[in-house]
Amino acid sequence: MRARYWLAIAAAGIVLAWLAGSTQAAIRGSAHDFSAAVWNPSGEICLPCHTPHHANTSVTDAPLWNHAVTGATFQIYQSSTIRATDLGQPSGRSKLCLSCHDGTVALDSFGGRTGTRFMTGPSLLGTNLRGTHPISFTYNDALATLDRQLYPPSSRTSGLGSTVQRDMLFNNKMECSSCHDVHNRFNIDPMLLKSNAGSALCLTCHSL
Repeated sequence: MRARYWLAIAAAGIVLAWLAGSTQAAIRGSAHDFSAAVWNPSGEICLPCHTPHHANTSVTDAPLWNHAVTGATFQIYQSSTIRATDLGQPSGRSKLCLSCHDGTVALDSFGGRTGTRFMTGPSLLGTNLRGTHPISFTYNDALATLDRQLYPPSSRTSGLGSTVQRDMLFNNKMECSSCHDVHNRFNIDPMLLKSNAGSALCLTCHSL
């Protein structure tokens, strides 16, 4: 029995190592590859965002998080046509993304340190999100029925192997990583889950 237990542990370790290796291979050379950044002297490619020990668990769905988390208050998307009723401050994985992309937290604020290198350029979103796609709202079949221009996520095929609900939502919510592939597994610029040629990514959820 003990031998079977340790064999299972070893197998799990091999799978985790393989997953970490494949993710590292995908992210290397992408916009999220900070291994050569002067503010990351360790050269570790995962460290600016993730750590195996003493991770920050204050944010829902934060995978072994190592980076300082934004405390900014955001101006959120506004429209007279939006039907989502729980549209509020960014949460979950989107809050993690904004912990660099809002420009209030330094890129090198990780591992308990307070950094000084802030994001600049077109990737800087700031705290005014009124002109971006809405995030951190519940996208379910009820919303699709109410909106009438969205596909029901529980049955809509994502093109990624299963449904929109399974492949693109997090706790049934639309987040930044519902469209963006933060680990660049598919190598689709600008770090997308699937190509948006002919608005294909948009049309995964939106009907005409």
